[in-house]
Amino acid sequence: MQPRLREIVTFLALAFGFSSLPWAIMIHTGHVAAGGGLPVSLLMWCPAFAAFATCALHRIDLATLGWNWRPAKYEAYGYFVPLLYALPVYIVCWIAVRGSLALSAFETAAAASLGLTDHPHLATFGLEIPMLAVAGMIGSLARALGEETGWRGFLLPRLTGQFGFTAGCLLSGCIWAVWHYPVLLGADYNAGTDPRYALACFTVMVIAMAFVMGWLRLKSGSLWPCALMHASHNLFIQAVLDRMTAPVGRALYITTEFGAGLALTACAFAVFFWLRRNELAAEAPSHS
Repeated sequence: MQPRLREIVTFLALAFGFSSLPWAIMIHTGHVAAGGGLPVSLLMWCPAFAAFATCALHRIDLATLGWNWRPAKYEAYGYFVPLLYALPVYIVCWIAVRGSLALSAFETAAAASLGLTDHPHLATFGLEIPMLAVAGMIGSLARALGEETGWRGFLLPRLTGQFGFTAGCLLSGCIWAVWHYPVLLGADYNAGTDPRYALACFTVMVIAMAFVMGWLRLKSGSLWPCALMHASHNLFIQAVLDRMTAPVGRALYITTEFGAGLALTACAFAVFFWLRRNELAAEAPSHS
């Protein structure tokens, strides 16, 4: 077996092996938030632990994982791209599905938590959302960095080096999606829609995101834009947009990570960045 393939196989065996413990806890309880959320945080760091262990076993320099911070524009891409593909989906849903906009409930909760019940707009748009966008991003990034150290820091460059950009991103996206299946099917990591529908939409969205993140990783030479994109996606969709959306009518079939909306818009972004793959000539094989 070629050295690069040995590294890939070792990493995948360790990543899925390490993940078995947090999977078991969440499946046993039926809840992703089991144990105060510690198992899910542990799960998100299992790919990083697998990357570190693989580097140790195969004597790979940890610097190859892409720790360097490149021009800030790529980090900005990572932060803002999820907003660009998510906001249109939720706005369309709020307009098309009567009663799906739950802004007042979001504002009421924000105002109550901040002791500003008489000023819900100020509490929401002056404090809650800005604090989430800054301080919330720090916490989200701390968790997302674990996954991205493994998936994009270690795995993606080896897959694209072996198979080219298109196949490498496709494979990394499929692996990333399947890694979520145990908690999607065995616990409550879903929106409550038909499991087959949720699985299909989630898989398409994740594979599409893998193309965007793949481009960012190879173009910047850094894993930080990918970590920021992952963190931004989790933060703004799960902590803001989903909470502003009431599960009425067909809203859940359009929004959330398990609806068709994000799958479609993420695919549009994937095509955009795939069409720019020739810009990666210096970073990836030409047979993509």
